[in-house]
Amino acid sequence: MDAALIAGIVLVLGIAVLLLLRVPIAIAVGFSAFVAVAAVIGMEKASFVAAQRMFTGINSFALLAIPFFILAGVLMNNGGIAGRLIDAAKVLVGRMPGSLAQTNVVANALFGSVSGAAVASAAAVGGVIGPRQAKEGYDKNFSAAVNIASAPSGMLIPPSNTLIVYSLVSSTSIATLFVAGYIPGILWALACMLIVFLYVRKRKELNNYQQVTLPVALLTLWRAVPSILMIVIVIGGILAGIFTPTESAVIAVVYCLILGFAYRAIKVRDLPRIVLDATVTTSIVMLLVGVSTIMAWVMAFSGIPAAISNGLLGLTDSPTIILILIMVILLIVGTFMDPTPAILIFVPIFLPIVTEFGVDPIHFGIMVTFNLCLGTITPPVGNVLFVGAKVAGLRAEPVIKALVPFFIALIAMLFVVAFVPQLSMWLPELLGLLAP
Repeated sequence: MDAALIAGIVLVLGIAVLLLLRVPIAIAVGFSAFVAVAAVIGMEKASFVAAQRMFTGINSFALLAIPFFILAGVLMNNGGIAGRLIDAAKVLVGRMPGSLAQTNVVANALFGSVSGAAVASAAAVGGVIGPRQAKEGYDKNFSAAVNIASAPSGMLIPPSNTLIVYSLVSSTSIATLFVAGYIPGILWALACMLIVFLYVRKRKELNNYQQVTLPVALLTLWRAVPSILMIVIVIGGILAGIFTPTESAVIAVVYCLILGFAYRAIKVRDLPRIVLDATVTTSIVMLLVGVSTIMAWVMAFSGIPAAISNGLLGLTDSPTIILILIMVILLIVGTFMDPTPAILIFVPIFLPIVTEFGVDPIHFGIMVTFNLCLGTITPPVGNVLFVGAKVAGLRAEPVIKALVPFFIALIAMLFVVAFVPQLSMWLPELLGLLAP
């Protein structure tokens, strides 16, 4: 049997079996890729090649942005920023029907945009707003669903670790991806707000407007300015060419640390715990990136991407059908795989196919990220779903039922983002970030 075919079979079967046995995905991918390499070139050479590929995969200056943005997110979660952003969101949407639920959506978008972490957003914002919604008569399952559905918007609104990983795999500009994510991220939040509006429209008891005087509103927004200013500093500095995305991540850490001390929400004795939390999360991401580079080598050697590409192109030559098939595959993949490994595994396969049909890699990156964000709120693996349910003190099953309208709206919005590329490309074009 051909060596390439052997490597491909060992890789695919190994990952499938280990995932069915509930082995962590990083271990499943790494072990299967190593065994596949060993089956072709022997154990001794495989050890050298695997170590070399892992080191090469994580030896990237751009990739350094991820641990620093993760640390910045943990600092925000501990630094009193969530409360100020929630108060600001309340001022912005306090006169809308279902104002408290709408506040939840906007607060998640704001918090996610400065932390880039959907799980942290669901935990921080849901923990504060959930009890308030219960007091106002909201159904607990619906309240949890609002929080869970809106949390991933921050994975599209920069800074976003998911977009950084896509940039690494696709060799695209991080700055361009960041800017391209704004409109789709806002559309995600608007889709959630629409479902909230439809839910409370016939429930008059939830149409309570939160009256806020102008001086109080201005003071509340003023208190949130330092937190929101981080977005301006980080993204503005990148676009102005003052610093790289990696350097901006370091600046974000310093800025969040200063805010945490200024708000007296972080003490020196808290720093070891904060750094440890960030280190654990970073280790998981970096291990995934490292083992995925071994897998990428095996896939290229065995011709798996070319085989899948030829299979899809053999089914149809319609760009529309190809995009729909890819979206369906990614929707299925997202239900059992986190965005980072899904991007590392599937983008190298699908990107050459879509670029052959003229799809811009930046637009495709936003489409993929939007798609995989849906997986974070979908069983059986959706980490945002289970964290949001846990924060609300509920079982996941009834929350999933309340999430169904949000799923429908967000999947509809996914198709809008996929087939209206201007939504992703307009801002980068406006700012001159696209190559002529």
